[in-house]
Amino acid sequence: MKTYQDLLAAGKSEQSRIAFIRAAITEHRGSPAYQTAADAELYYSGLNPTINRYEKVLYDLQGKAHKDMWTANHKLASRFFGFAVDQAVSYLLGNGVTFGDESTGKKLCADFDQEIMDAARSAKIAGVSFGFWDLDHLRVFSLLEFVPLYDEENGALMAGIRFWQIAPDKPLRATLYEPDGFTEYFQEKNKSMDVMKPKRSYKLLIRTAPVGGSEIYDGGNYPGFPVVPLKNNRMCLSEIAGSRNTIDALDLATSNMVNNVDEGNLIYWVLSNCDGMDDLADVKFVERLKTLHVAHTDGDDGAKATPQTIEAPYEGTNTTIDMLKRKLYEDFQCFDASAITAGNQTATAIKASYVPLDLKTDKFEAEVTRFIVEILRLAGIDDQPSYTRNQIINKTEETQALLLGAQYYDDEYITKKLLTINGDIDQYEAMMERRSAEDLGRSFGEPQEPPAPVNNNGDA
Repeated sequence: MKTYQDLLAAGKSEQSRIAFIRAAITEHRGSPAYQTAADAELYYSGLNPTINRYEKVLYDLQGKAHKDMWTANHKLASRFFGFAVDQAVSYLLGNGVTFGDESTGKKLCADFDQEIMDAARSAKIAGVSFGFWDLDHLRVFSLLEFVPLYDEENGALMAGIRFWQIAPDKPLRATLYEPDGFTEYFQEKNKSMDVMKPKRSYKLLIRTAPVGGSEIYDGGNYPGFPVVPLKNNRMCLSEIAGSRNTIDALDLATSNMVNNVDEGNLIYWVLSNCDGMDDLADVKFVERLKTLHVAHTDGDDGAKATPQTIEAPYEGTNTTIDMLKRKLYEDFQCFDASAITAGNQTATAIKASYVPLDLKTDKFEAEVTRFIVEILRLAGIDDQPSYTRNQIINKTEETQALLLGAQYYDDEYITKKLLTINGDIDQYEAMMERRSAEDLGRSFGEPQEPPAPVNNNGDA
């Protein structure tokens, strides 16, 4: 793999740098990490590359393999990996990121929460993703489009190459990101790569003068490298690592079940005392049955035709499929909603069902927090993120428990918790404004008429 020191060794010559960029992209595309990420993307989309490449074979008397063209070969690919990734990302980030300072959200881009979710999803799939803080906006790069150049001494990300190409016969674009700026390159089909835009700083600002209008000037760089890695785990392994074979086994078992049912639907005929019939006569016999649904036999010589059916082995295969699904839930530490759908589960039972997912999410949350804190540092913001996990709850029990302890909490906490329980936390600001208006109306409302005097007899 190419490193930051290799980039420095390439020197300042553009030709040597272009040669380095082309070699780095080629090497990256052939790396195990890239291949795993490419396959994981297919698994995420429900396009199991292993089951799609699977073909049945037959062996002849010489031991040569031939593609089986006669038996059913349905290929069913599950999307369990996509389900596991989406559940983990939504569980942690589905309610957005919360900051201690309310002004932090206003300083970041409007789609910051969505970009963080994209970065987390890409990290889960490929093992690592990259966030580029572009002055006032977060951009996310996947491992399939970014070559990381790590420092050989401390392992820190010091530079990187983002590349994109629609197809092998289409132009290639590449951007080299370095600590002191970035350079854009372009390569047309059957031509050499050239510099499209020379190196410039990351911050380009606009200034306006009374005479001469507006101009763009160099605004400088960041205190650190503005591309930050978001790791799925310490080893930057894809979420599919260790579970790929189980997914393949599930898809193969499901496909075989359908194949067995398909082949079992065929009715074959046993022809007794019909030795005089050859293969052509057998074909004509079957075709006549399909057309007229009538079979004639000569009873004098004992000829008869008996239909037979094959029952597909359902029970054993179905048991295997159920076992593989349970194993995948355990391996991916997913929350199984079917475990709490029967009856009105208590809050304690629901929380217990979330324990495996919580254990996995706790580790990933630490990586997401490191990522966001570094992005905030690049943006010049001193704050810490927090998250509200997207759980299924027993609303009645949660509300009762909150109201029982209401005397120990302030109004703001109780209001936020109640809105969170009911899924209306985005209504908090509007509710607070309405309550403030109501309190103001009660304090400075219209003067009330004094009550009518009452005589000693109690009559008005």
